[in-house]
Amino acid sequence: MKLKSLIIGGVMVLCAGLAVFALTKWHRDSAGGDPEDAPQEEVAPIITVQMGALKRTSLHHYVDGYGSVEPATATADQSSAGGMLSAPSAGVVAKVNVVEGQQVKEGDVLVELNSATATYTYAKAQVERQKKLLADQNTSLKNLQDAEAQFAALQVVAPVSGTVTRISAKVGAAVDANTVIAEVIDLNRLAVTAQIPAANASDLKPGQAVQIGSITTSLSFVSPAVEAADGTVLTRALLPPNSGLRPGEFVQLKIVTAVKTNCLAAPAEGVITDEEGKSFIVLVKGEEAAQVPVTVGLRENGWVEIEGADLKEGDSVVTVGAYGFPEKAKIRIANAAASEAASTNSAPEK
Repeated sequence: MKLKSLIIGGVMVLCAGLAVFALTKWHRDSAGGDPEDAPQEEVAPIITVQMGALKRTSLHHYVDGYGSVEPATATADQSSAGGMLSAPSAGVVAKVNVVEGQQVKEGDVLVELNSATATYTYAKAQVERQKKLLADQNTSLKNLQDAEAQFAALQVVAPVSGTVTRISAKVGAAVDANTVIAEVIDLNRLAVTAQIPAANASDLKPGQAVQIGSITTSLSFVSPAVEAADGTVLTRALLPPNSGLRPGEFVQLKIVTAVKTNCLAAPAEGVITDEEGKSFIVLVKGEEAAQVPVTVGLRENGWVEIEGADLKEGDSVVTVGAYGFPEKAKIRIANAAASEAASTNSAPEK
């Protein structure tokens, strides 16, 4: 009897368990199935970014170079602005008439020489004598010209009005013909000469604006030939008077080869170019942002010229966080205050 009671009790427990399982399954089926098996709603990722704003501005394309300050070269209207002066003949320095830094006029005698055949004083006297004789018709014009040529070979003369920037002659020192002994430069007629790599020089032409620090001038000369030794093109830009630059100074110059005014520009860090060479920005609208294809142009000072559908000044774009941004995502703005200020102050630049 005891065994029979145990068997009957086990059967009753089993039946109760089956009844609970059946009831649970019925409730699950009537509720639409297992929650884990139900389709899950896609949740867009939230990405923390920083923003900037599109603006209208003027952008330039530059060719950069380095050059040295030199006296301006001769033109059809003006002689050279000076330079190194050498002894016209071998001799001994008899007198130095100037000091460095002195202002001189064109034709002033800077250095007097004595030669093996005549002193400076004797040669000068011979010129005066021949002039008087010619006036009395007691000599020939050729004799006067010979005396003048001998005298000219014993003097170093300022070729232009300017400043004596160097004197290396010393009284009593022997000099050879063509030995450089002085330098005179018109400091108001200087130029910057630069050698630009030929690969960068194809768009250069006289008249283009040149920026040298705070100085703005223009190209006065672009060589039509390429230097075979180093593959560069010679360029020259005249400096305005009182530029503050000095002969021999080494300077950087930026030649403007293109200008775009009132173009739409984006912060450079917000313009992404993929492996296929296609560029895009991440445009912000409310709490979401999405990629927008753009065509890029000039770049300058952290801004990039862009063109794209339905873009306008003041549009917010992702700057930090734009690289690797998905096609569309929710965003959290890390620099909301800065972005609002950028949008407020995005008036066109003049």
